[in-house]
Amino acid sequence: MQNNRVVSRDEWLAARKQLLAKEKKLTRLRDELSAERRALPWVKVEKPYLFDTPEGKKTLADLFEGRSQLIVQHFMFAPDWEEGCVGCSFGADHVDAAYMHLKHHDVTYVAVARAPLAKLDAYWKRMGRRFGFASSYGSDFNYDFHVSFTKDDLAKGKIYYNYEPTDPFMEDLPGTSVFYKDENGEVYHTYSSYGRGGEEVLGAYMLLDITPKGRNETGPNRNLTDWVRRHDEYEDAESPASCCGSATA
Repeated sequence: MQNNRVVSRDEWLAARKQLLAKEKKLTRLRDELSAERRALPWVKVEKPYLFDTPEGKKTLADLFEGRSQLIVQHFMFAPDWEEGCVGCSFGADHVDAAYMHLKHHDVTYVAVARAPLAKLDAYWKRMGRRFGFASSYGSDFNYDFHVSFTKDDLAKGKIYYNYEPTDPFMEDLPGTSVFYKDENGEVYHTYSSYGRGGEEVLGAYMLLDITPKGRNETGPNRNLTDWVRRHDEYEDAESPASCCGSATA
């Protein structure tokens, strides 16, 4: 049972309007923050990264698929893992729902992981993903964007993640990086976000945040791993073909 006070409709309305003023302030602040994000300076990507994809080797520029904007999900799937990260899979579910709209608005979205192509391909088919993926196996890409760490990195006692030194606890961590390709084919890194920065795209969290119990993450980990499962692991899970459509790059 929740401990909220039970009041008259008039009292509720007064309290609700007080909160509405704060919500409107947050909306304006989000707009301002988004504008500042778009105004960040860019860095030209000089290194010739190569990725394995179902269509063969691709450069970073190739991943744009003819569009000018690219969002890369740094997907946690190390080479020796048998399946992708639960949290990253949770995030990918949300992108699947939005991808038809993104690609018709000059944005390509691709998940990049260190797992070999065959493992990634099998997992993508299992999940019924609509958007593409690429393997950075054997590439510096994950390391250069500070989402993967070598054994030497971990042994040093500190890793560089989310723009500061932090204690190491995993060889792969989540993040998102954004790139722009100009009319000459030059690629620029415009933005990266890590840690809780990825919550903004988790629609399930936004919906839970307006409910009385909120996220209700009360298990030992105090995060989504206490309750989220890969979408085919719930007891009432539907097959990928019926819930997500066929996987395409």
